[in-house]
Amino acid sequence: MDWDRFRIFLAVARQGQILAAAHQLGLNHATVGRQLTALEKELGTKLIERRTTGSDLTAAGRELMQAAEAAESAFLRAGTAVSNQTETISGTVRVGVPDGLGNYFLASELAHFASNHPDLVIQLVPLPRTFSLSQREADIAITLDRPKQGRLVISKLTDYTLSVYASKSYIERFGAVETEADLTDRLFVTHIEDLIYSRALDYAARLGKLMKRRFECGSVVAQMEAVRNGYGIGILHDYATEGIPDLVRLLPEIRFTRNYWMLQHPDTKDTRSLAAIAEYITRVVRSARSRFVVEHSLQRDIITHKN
Repeated sequence: MDWDRFRIFLAVARQGQILAAAHQLGLNHATVGRQLTALEKELGTKLIERRTTGSDLTAAGRELMQAAEAAESAFLRAGTAVSNQTETISGTVRVGVPDGLGNYFLASELAHFASNHPDLVIQLVPLPRTFSLSQREADIAITLDRPKQGRLVISKLTDYTLSVYASKSYIERFGAVETEADLTDRLFVTHIEDLIYSRALDYAARLGKLMKRRFECGSVVAQMEAVRNGYGIGILHDYATEGIPDLVRLLPEIRFTRNYWMLQHPDTKDTRSLAAIAEYITRVVRSARSRFVVEHSLQRDIITHKN
């Protein structure tokens, strides 16, 4: 049997759409469809019900998916054993991370790591979303919540803090903010509620009770730019504001503490390249703890997210 057809079948089964699977695999939509049809003919059974809204697995398809995933795990473990015979760190590793950590910390750090390993390609995906290791969306994922289930290797990277910020130009135009009451009628730069992908992003509710005017952004970078350019007040990652002199931390008694967790798949975590990158990420993040966790001089109201 042709393993490549099973690989295509797995991608469709996981994505729930032939087109999405084709994009993930870098193949033509028609090619994916033909390979699925060929696999069904080879096995003599229908595996996927193709609909206009997506693709659903048949009973035979669900059974095959379990067998194909078991075979995939065996291939991955074998690949790990073979790759570890060489000292070279090589191949392609995809790291999925929250956009704040990815854009304001890991982009620089992982670029530095890649520059020292010419046979290695690191794909950093810093997006406001979660990543599925079981669906092979990433080789290493960093999340805001500790998963409660799933076949994963989980380690805590660090706590991090967020505070209330505005730019100096904003304060000059609209006046100082010395108490929470001063936030009334100010423009709140915050996330879009409908796009929240983690319960750890609930901190905006605190200020939202006072600030009814809102400018909502789908990414941390957009929020940072809106605040930095003097258009409103926002809750920003303390480590992301380091080195930006235009930003002023307001109301230091308000601080929010959250966590970053690193997830790896047990079938691939010992691959030399993945293990090296995971160890590097852990080391550079933990060594920068003073950037991630800012100790305020006033801490009358520390709001902590419990996992």
